[in-house]
Amino acid sequence: MEEVKETSAVHDVTELEKHYLLGTYARFPVVFTKGKGVFVEDINGKKYLDMISGLGVNALGYAHPRIVKVIREQAAKLIHISNLYYNQYQGPLAKKLIEASGLSRVFFSNTGTEAMDGAIKFARAHGHKVGGEGKFKLVAATNSFHGRTYGGMSLTATAKYRDDFKPLLEGVTFIDLNDIEALRAAVDDSTCGVFLETVQGEGGIFECTSEFLQAARQVCNQHRAALVLDEIQCGLGRTGEMFAFKHHGVTPDILTVAKPLAAGLPLGAIIVTQEIADVISAGKHGTTFGGGPLACRTALEFLSIIEEDHLLEHVQKVGAYFHQELVNLRDNFALVREVRGRGLMLALDLNIPSRPYADAALVAGVLINSTHDTTLRFLPSFITEEKHVDKTIKVLKKLLKKKIE
Repeated sequence: MEEVKETSAVHDVTELEKHYLLGTYARFPVVFTKGKGVFVEDINGKKYLDMISGLGVNALGYAHPRIVKVIREQAAKLIHISNLYYNQYQGPLAKKLIEASGLSRVFFSNTGTEAMDGAIKFARAHGHKVGGEGKFKLVAATNSFHGRTYGGMSLTATAKYRDDFKPLLEGVTFIDLNDIEALRAAVDDSTCGVFLETVQGEGGIFECTSEFLQAARQVCNQHRAALVLDEIQCGLGRTGEMFAFKHHGVTPDILTVAKPLAAGLPLGAIIVTQEIADVISAGKHGTTFGGGPLACRTALEFLSIIEEDHLLEHVQKVGAYFHQELVNLRDNFALVREVRGRGLMLALDLNIPSRPYADAALVAGVLINSTHDTTLRFLPSFITEEKHVDKTIKVLKKLLKKKIE
């Protein structure tokens, strides 16, 4: 397998981390220092085409001029103010998210996993109100990933994320994604929430079917449970709609978003119906940093750029092109089992381990991600063009011909 050559500059950075950081990341051996558009540059001056965009965070690429301008202006005015006081940007940002989602109220967090923990609290508080203390159970899907806090891990089925940290939250039942009969069997009057990723991201890009989501909506209505959709990775334009659930004609009671919301600054949100909002009064939930003026103003600019530059349409167009090019790879290489996803959230599933291909693509100057052992995941920025797709496909063709072990 090809490897990145380690220079003294890279060595200095990595050795310092080895001595002082917890070894929680299987990092690629590269140190990035700056980026522009869809490209990022390492400490040695080599440029890379980024087709993972910070795991979906950098949806506008790097150093977008409007984002840079807003951050500079706001940082000079007010970065943080306690949530004991108002700032100018939480209300306008909440209004935008409510208008786009069709829900009623917003709580701002720092991260996606914090949003998921808040969603569990909100679902349980609502369950207790409508069904008493015994209405606390949660249903989630196998192959899921909802974060690394105790709440998020409790809803994440994959053993490697959870086993070393047990015991987790009680009362969680897992069902297979898109298994309607299992869903109906798992949800009863003791269930307070059904938690689903509209598109499973870390699990390898598996999408809920419309029929499954409609069944989830029906069973939640029947048992007065909250339907909670985790769109931390798949939401905010990634699939070509502002929210992935819009493809399916189903509206959740609780929606979580995060990754691209503030264009690289930490910001997440829990968006809820009025019925859920009514059970959360002052003091029942809170955050020190969530919803600060810098992040919220930047998020408003992000949403304005999405609208004014017609980026949802662009995601649909380039995503369809990318999907077809991946299908062409599947049809021409026996190593490729399947192509999955929509918009700019796509997967190329192999019949051998995928990490060596991500490593080799790095050497070739393209950043892609390996997940779920055999899947190459693509989450490029919304400003990606067809020529960037062509470069990625060219690299993949070369690598697939080699059959890297």
